[in-house]
Amino acid sequence: MTTPLADIGQAIRAARKGMGLTQPELAAAAGVGLRFLVELERGKPTVRLDRMLAVLDALGLELQIAPRGRSPSGAAQ
Repeated sequence: MTTPLADIGQAIRAARKGMGLTQPELAAAAGVGLRFLVELERGKPTVRLDRMLAVLDALGLELQIAPRGRSPSGAAQ
């Protein structure tokens, strides 16, 4: 079982690769350091939320909060 941060990191990596961006390119676009981005993609539990949100914004993604067992749209999984 993966952790929520690992899931977020995997989603960020997939979106970055889908856009054809390298880690240095995304880090520059988001205004974060390369080391931070590498750790975020690896799911390191000490990442800073404000920086993670900047990365998501640079990818055109948003963070949604939903009750466990439900998708962000509200439908049960």
